[in-house]
Amino acid sequence: MNDRRTSMTRVVARLLLWLMAVEVWSATPTSSPELPDPGSVSGISQQQQEQIGIKAMGEVYQQFPVLPDSSPVTKYVEELGKKLATVIPQDRSWPYQFHVIPEKDINAFALPGGPIFINVGTITAADNEAELAGVMAHEMSHVYMQHSVKQASKESIAQAVLGVLGGVLPGGTAGSLARLGIQIGAGTMFLKYSRGDEAQADAVGAIIMYKAGYNPRSMAEFFQKLEKQGGGGGPQFLSDHPDPGNRVAAVDKEIRNWPAKNFQSDSPNFASAKQQANGVKTYTAQEIQAGVKQGVWAGQNRKNGAIPPHVPTASASSGASGGGDATLGNVSWDQVKPSGNFKEFESDMLNISYPDNWRAGNDQSSGGILIAPPAAAGQGAIAYGVVIGGGQDQNANSLDQATQDLVQSFEQSNPGLEASGNPQPIRVNGMEGRSLTLKGNSPIEKNGKPEPERDWLVTVPRSQGGLIYLVFIAPENDFSKLRATYQKTLNSLELK
Repeated sequence: MNDRRTSMTRVVARLLLWLMAVEVWSATPTSSPELPDPGSVSGISQQQQEQIGIKAMGEVYQQFPVLPDSSPVTKYVEELGKKLATVIPQDRSWPYQFHVIPEKDINAFALPGGPIFINVGTITAADNEAELAGVMAHEMSHVYMQHSVKQASKESIAQAVLGVLGGVLPGGTAGSLARLGIQIGAGTMFLKYSRGDEAQADAVGAIIMYKAGYNPRSMAEFFQKLEKQGGGGGPQFLSDHPDPGNRVAAVDKEIRNWPAKNFQSDSPNFASAKQQANGVKTYTAQEIQAGVKQGVWAGQNRKNGAIPPHVPTASASSGASGGGDATLGNVSWDQVKPSGNFKEFESDMLNISYPDNWRAGNDQSSGGILIAPPAAAGQGAIAYGVVIGGGQDQNANSLDQATQDLVQSFEQSNPGLEASGNPQPIRVNGMEGRSLTLKGNSPIEKNGKPEPERDWLVTVPRSQGGLIYLVFIAPENDFSKLRATYQKTLNSLELK
């Protein structure tokens, strides 16, 4: 009897050991986690996304102060970013670049194609390097998964590619970016991400962190810390990054079967960079917005050498804006009064004449053509002059419909702009056209308020399809003085 009990005990013990071994074996992963296939987006290539990101950077340097890349804080962030980027397979990676905005609020954002901006407030709020790496890995994941362009419709992608890269749609770069859900203006930045995008960025960011040697939980814990803060910078970051749910629990679920690692949580370089970040002059969101209205940041960024040489800005269009840092609020009629003598401007799509004391050229900020007095264009705005562009409207079956769609696009990308009436027939140097008046706000201010502006829109069809549009711009009070000049310019139009 005792022998039987001993035998049964041994059997049970062996069974328990076997079950434990099975449980351990089943919980042991066969390999480290791998980054998912990000796929591709129909209608837009990787190169086009990179070009759109560079154009968007130009808008950022107009709207925000940015530390020069020579700043010790930026150099540290760049090194940390490179460390994270090295774990991404080369055939799926992007030309990531990292820049720092001296803003007190906690925030970060990524642009299509790789540019990433981190607020100083994010660096000072992080308790260790792993938390900062988590924020950066999360933003890198938005780029890796191409969330900005995946959110957009095929039509919006086509329009954005044409508008940003071809310069053939209204609203300039900012308006074209808005079609991709990217809004940059008045010192604010908004990207349209869904909760699903955020959850995916957390999951992909966790893999990047793990492979780079950081505990993925640090990313989720940092976001959780922001939620608990309530006031201060937390809500700004979280409003731009909608909470997909319990981030810590979701990340724990992702990583529970990954092989154990000795994670790095901090470094002397982080401690040094955080100390330097605490010494940087920073601005509140309200101060940044006020600086935009005064045109401060574009000039400051150029003076500090913060703008990379490959990034176009409104002031870079030497043949068009001319006025550069001109304060539009101080423009007088004597500075913009057109000459009676005209000269010709020629481009690939048209010839046109304009006053010889104005300037004409291809405008890098909008991608179209700008004709304006030097003092009346700058800071990404135009108070007097002519903007010319072209476009294709696949949904329009008439010039009237194409013009209406164009006006709607103008209104969507330029808040406060409204059409006055319906398009009317007009003859332009023997060509059929449409004419319409738009009402909006001028960049010229009086007593702190924008002056009313009148924009005269004229459209004409192109022989190869699509249309050419011309927008004649002036403050309402001065438009009648320029009517004859604008009419003479219009009458000189010759399409190619």
